[in-house]
Amino acid sequence: MAAKRLILGGLAAGLTAAALLLGGVLTGGSAQEAGTVRVASGIGESGDALLPQLQQQVRANPTDVVGLGLLGLAYQQRAREPGDPSYYSKSEGVLRLALRYAPEDLVATGGLGTLALSRHRFREALALGRRAIALSPSTARGYGLVGDALVELGRYREAFAAFDRMASLKPSLSSYARVSYARELLGDVDGAAQAMRLAIDAAVGQPEALAWSQTQLGKLMWSQGRIAAAEREYRSALAVRPGYVYAFDGLAQVEAARGRLRLAVAYERRAAETIPLPQFVAALGDLEQVAGNKTAARRQYALIGAIQRLLRANGVKTDLETALFDVDHAVRLPKGLALARAAHHERPSIDGDDVLAWALARNGQCADALHYSKRALRLGTLDATKFFHRGMVERCLGHQADAKTWFRRALSLNPHFSLLWAPVARRYVA
Repeated sequence: MAAKRLILGGLAAGLTAAALLLGGVLTGGSAQEAGTVRVASGIGESGDALLPQLQQQVRANPTDVVGLGLLGLAYQQRAREPGDPSYYSKSEGVLRLALRYAPEDLVATGGLGTLALSRHRFREALALGRRAIALSPSTARGYGLVGDALVELGRYREAFAAFDRMASLKPSLSSYARVSYARELLGDVDGAAQAMRLAIDAAVGQPEALAWSQTQLGKLMWSQGRIAAAEREYRSALAVRPGYVYAFDGLAQVEAARGRLRLAVAYERRAAETIPLPQFVAALGDLEQVAGNKTAARRQYALIGAIQRLLRANGVKTDLETALFDVDHAVRLPKGLALARAAHHERPSIDGDDVLAWALARNGQCADALHYSKRALRLGTLDATKFFHRGMVERCLGHQADAKTWFRRALSLNPHFSLLWAPVARRYVA
């Protein structure tokens, strides 16, 4: 596909191309635009520092569209930093007020788009992204918003074309990171790592952005079973941004893989207690369960339900994540399947395919599961969890030899791909 050729070739043509793209990082964009990007991305200046200033600015001038737009973006960052989704509702309120005063305001339009992405409302995000592009075709951020939404909607050819357009307009941390993700989806791990290293170079001097980029590279290394390389990136992130919770989450996986469960629990608890995101809390519960602390595990699992209810109350769709947790933990399997179907309708991506395949297999609907498992692997993504799920689907169908092949592929790629399921894969290939 044309988009695939661009994603694979656009930044992978060697040092000349890398130098060309890096040369463009410092060109284009006003100071106001740069500030907007830092707030909108969630990886820039801390919301703690920005929020009081922006609130005071809006109190002094309630019709200031620029101030309202930036305040809306700052509220989104506050929703991410302490894990308080009530800030999403505050963000929507001020951004819609900005559009009431200025219906064609680009910052407010794009801000509502990023809000829709955060709430997993991808069709809405796509419409807003296209509106942003119509307002300013030469502004790169709109193409990133459109590409992000299209990825989650499973429209990869169009998504990758949007990312390429974004990178050509404004080579930057944001565009490099998206190119990296696109390459990862296509199974080009080396190319993905190369693009993420460009993102790291672009983030130098911005501690939070740098920590975020290093953590993303660490996750990429982890996904391929490169534990030592992943640990180096996580520790580098903590060196530039002490207390960075996403790096603690990564280190918890590293220590669990090495059998150091007490240290893994400590790292994951620090992440979960700082920002109680569902993925941190679920990981902590799993670690406690494996460590034999069943009461502590049940507490964490119960907390997930409360967090998901809070997210839904503030407009965040959680069907896919809830379905995966329920199916993984054999909680109300028929309900988990219903959620997976609903999530797939809204989010027909390879992740939506994979969760639905897994839910179908766990409910004994093996033939239907195979259809979706094949779709989940259609891009050539190197994902050990998806390989494991395919193995379980084949086992569900009674195809023992094929199942073992997929289990071996999962373990070969990353022997520690899942605290819960990697031991199962090892048992089934024994």
